[in-house]
Amino acid sequence: MQAMNLPPITISAIDYDRLSRIATTGVHSQRYTVAEMLADELDRAMIAVPGAIRPDIVTMHSEVEYRDDVTGQNRRVTLVYPGEEDADTGRVSVLTPVGAALIGLSEGQSIQWQRPAGGWRKVTVRRVRSRPKRMAGLGA
Repeated sequence: MQAMNLPPITISAIDYDRLSRIATTGVHSQRYTVAEMLADELDRAMIAVPGAIRPDIVTMHSEVEYRDDVTGQNRRVTLVYPGEEDADTGRVSVLTPVGAALIGLSEGQSIQWQRPAGGWRKVTVRRVRSRPKRMAGLGA
């Protein structure tokens, strides 16, 4: 992310391990820019055990309602791993700019980044509606 005053983020150890592998692999592919963005987010994240992740924090497979602060539009998406994305059902890959931006944020937090083509993008997490049981420490 190329922005000042980045908000603190928290990622579960489970997500961190898998996302680190994805970011490293992505740096060597056509998704270099977003993979590098994800790697930067992981580098600054606080890593927590799954049971210690608050319910208002965006984890993988969370359903997230966020506001695009540039357009004013509200959107609800589920944050997924590459290969699980589906635009028709609102499943957004963590290897997209908005996906990499959302991971680890909590309700009320905003993040701003510069787009590769120029200009700025900013989103604010309004609500984390659901997340996988494994993130709540309730099993796989």
